[in-house]
Amino acid sequence: MESVWDYPRPPRLEDCAKHLVIRFGGIVIADTRRSLRVLETSHPPVYYLPLADIVKPALVRVEGQSYCEWKGQAHYYDVVSGDARAERSAWGYANPTANFERLRDRVAFYAGPMDECTVDGERVVPQPGGFYGGWITRDLVGPFKGGPGSRGW
Repeated sequence: MESVWDYPRPPRLEDCAKHLVIRFGGIVIADTRRSLRVLETSHPPVYYLPLADIVKPALVRVEGQSYCEWKGQAHYYDVVSGDARAERSAWGYANPTANFERLRDRVAFYAGPMDECTVDGERVVPQPGGFYGGWITRDLVGPFKGGPGSRGW
């Protein structure tokens, strides 16, 4: 078991060889064993997948940005598959900060809008609240930031 309260602040970036699969619009749009995960106090891990392991037409870059004090300026993607479209449901960092340089050419996905996101075959639960993009698996212990009353954590 991993407690998200044992994760560091500022966050840590680490390699992850677990098998990640994302399904959307009835098909697999991403499949990798080469992800990176960001671990931050009170948050479930956020997984960043290499662009090379994502089906090419699945990501459409859209307007808008946000800023993370640790990682830098984020940009967003709509995720598309056939007639299905999930607006602003993936993000990446074109020019991440020096400590997170390895996030360049990688994308993270919000699990909620996808048909299914799995880690080593286990279907993940999205981090509560809709703002943060962590993936919760049964080996994690919370409570997790994002739900009601957790804004000030």
